[in-house]
Amino acid sequence: MTFISRRQWLRSAGMAAGAVTLFKHDLFSLKNIQPYDDQASEFGLANDNIIRLSSNENPYGPSPFVREKIVSAFDKVCRYPGADIDLLTKKIALKEGLTPDNILVTVGSTERLKIAALAYLRKGGELVAPEPTFEAMLNYAEACGAYVHRVPVNKDLGIDLESMEKRCNADTKMVFVCNPNNPTGTILPADEMTHFCTKMAQRTMVFSDEAYFDYVNEKNYPTMTSLVKKDLNVIVSRTFSKVYGIAGLRIGYLVARPDIIKRLKSFQVDNPNMLALAAANAAIDEKEFYQFSIQKNIESKTMITSTLDQFGLQYTQSHANFVFFRSGIDISEFGKKMLQHNIKVGRPFRPLLDWCRISTGTTEEMQAVVSALKKIYS
Repeated sequence: MTFISRRQWLRSAGMAAGAVTLFKHDLFSLKNIQPYDDQASEFGLANDNIIRLSSNENPYGPSPFVREKIVSAFDKVCRYPGADIDLLTKKIALKEGLTPDNILVTVGSTERLKIAALAYLRKGGELVAPEPTFEAMLNYAEACGAYVHRVPVNKDLGIDLESMEKRCNADTKMVFVCNPNNPTGTILPADEMTHFCTKMAQRTMVFSDEAYFDYVNEKNYPTMTSLVKKDLNVIVSRTFSKVYGIAGLRIGYLVARPDIIKRLKSFQVDNPNMLALAAANAAIDEKEFYQFSIQKNIESKTMITSTLDQFGLQYTQSHANFVFFRSGIDISEFGKKMLQHNIKVGRPFRPLLDWCRISTGTTEEMQAVVSALKKIYS
């Protein structure tokens, strides 16, 4: 049998030119990063020309440095990923000011939410969560036989913590808070969030989904890892999918007290693959692309909201990588109107069916959004 090197393999697959570029990291500057071009199909529909602003992705990722590390990691895909999981776990622990026993590296956000539901709701009980919010935890909890209390957001589309607390009872096994909330983009006042989670953690398990935490633009806004450090019943969820731009590689992590992490790990089906680990291990050390992504997101949100202002359309102050605005049109119809301009927006979020969630994209994509909105509302 003849064995080939990584470079030979890349050349034979028609990738040599790209690989050479990837290895020359010094040739790149962040301003030259090209966005992801979606040539695949979504939901079985061809969408070669569609601008996909429906899933809150970072079109600029991964960074050139991360891409280089992914290619280099092909030399290691013949190995199991244990050592690389340990390395990433230690890096995350250092970043969060905790120990490796406080960290569980997982395969994407969905796995984190599902294993938490399995750990605490598989035997029934109740889950309290806002509505609308990210549904993965809620849907899986119901599939496990739990009852989900969906608590409507308040008039400002913020999470109603007071009403959520009133729904908690002796059967409540978990309280779910997505902060910033998806799809509204709102955050809770820092003191209220900390007080609520501290209080609820005395009664039940609190799950704080912080997928969009990196985009929060409030100075010194607290992560609930501060409560993990106090050994409270709190689980914090983080991801590499958003600001780091590696959603397709499916990797993130949970932060909790060591005994909680051990319990969650017992429900984990598998580990992240070697390429995802290489990407995350590189991304967590890279500051320039992180800041680049934050800045581009601010610019894109401003382009959207400035256009909405022109037409007097209501929107929330977003602390994430999307804008949630009142389209005044049923979302199923509004989505069709946007598709006529080759733009795919977010799905319906009940009960706010005349509101639209639109993700931030590249400057060129935002220009297309501005043009489409002007045509629709003029």
